[in-house]
Amino acid sequence: MEHNIPFIFLEIILALSIVSMNVLVCATVYLHKELRTVTNFLIVSLAAADIGVGAVAIPFSIVLSMEYTLCFYTCIFITCFPLVTTQFSILLLLLIAINAHLKIRLPNSYSLHVTNVRVFLAVVLCLLLSCLIALSPMMGWNQFQQYVNGNRSLQNLASERSMVGYPRPSPVIDLSGAYFSHKEADNNSGIQGEHLGCCSLTAVFSPEYLVYFVFFGCTLLPLFIMLAIYGNIFRVARSHLRSAKRWEAHMACTLLLLVGMFCLCWIPLNVINSLRLLCWSCSIPVNLIHVAVIFSHMNSFANPLVYAMRKKDFGGALRSVCLDLLTCWSPVKACCRKTKVHPQNG
Repeated sequence: MEHNIPFIFLEIILALSIVSMNVLVCATVYLHKELRTVTNFLIVSLAAADIGVGAVAIPFSIVLSMEYTLCFYTCIFITCFPLVTTQFSILLLLLIAINAHLKIRLPNSYSLHVTNVRVFLAVVLCLLLSCLIALSPMMGWNQFQQYVNGNRSLQNLASERSMVGYPRPSPVIDLSGAYFSHKEADNNSGIQGEHLGCCSLTAVFSPEYLVYFVFFGCTLLPLFIMLAIYGNIFRVARSHLRSAKRWEAHMACTLLLLVGMFCLCWIPLNVINSLRLLCWSCSIPVNLIHVAVIFSHMNSFANPLVYAMRKKDFGGALRSVCLDLLTCWSPVKACCRKTKVHPQNG
């Protein structure tokens, strides 16, 4: 428990920052009508996914780091949900790239092809695909048998040692290539029920699912498609000298920066998952895993900063909303101070 305290503290601070920053992004677009464009609607959808990371995915991540003894179906739900927000973000980034490509390739008929209804349906489709991809382990692609066998092995070991007077089991037991840090003897002796086990990411997810399906198929493939799209956008922009094309190229550069931030934040955790699959004998420190998890969550905090720095209209509106909030908060604080001082003056 003690070694998890810094990780839990940083995760809580990060969750509060993510929720507040992305709520501010949504409020900015809502309060400024001039920002209600198709691109900004997609950015708001991305901010909504980031709010889900801060409000739900990070608390679930904290629970997983504690490695409690949980029912298999409870554990797999806790581990699957963060993947929904991650996959939703990837598909939204791909949708944003496609939108930027259509805007620069079809300048005259863009508004005819890209309507609000079509964009909304595309976002809903991305959400449904994210749920299908992330919740597939709940449909059978999981390690239920290993999870249950790990619990039975722990039960047998605890009962045998208690009968012959041996000391408690070792706090770390290697089961099917995954390391499970078990709790104190009270928890070990109280494990019962055929669906119980030590809940962690590697306990319920198949390594092949995490690496071949999630990383290679659902992360790297969309990212390569995005890079190809942005490469084509820059090629078209360089062949045209019109200011409109250059503005679209600047916008594409901003969106490409979002993709770069996503890669920087999420690649370390996926590399660790790949090492677990390809190098069974490799021992990965827990602190390194915690750092990779924090990096992955920092992506949800970095996105609003990219909007503010790269998009002048968005950044200006964001600052004005912040100033309005501070202005509204100042009279409240002054009123509270007057209320406290008033009885003394009377």
